[in-house]
Amino acid sequence: MLQEILAYITLGIAVAFLFKKFFIKKKKKSDKNCGDDCNCH
Repeated sequence: MLQEILAYITLGIAVAFLFKKFFIKKKKKSDKNCGDDCNCH
């Protein structure tokens, strides 16, 4: 029972980390397209 809970927590952290990584990468890519003007917002 405890191992299942730990496994689900680890899986959740891994999925959250991957989602955050891709989200930040996407945001960074948008920054490049905008140029310097985006830094003002």
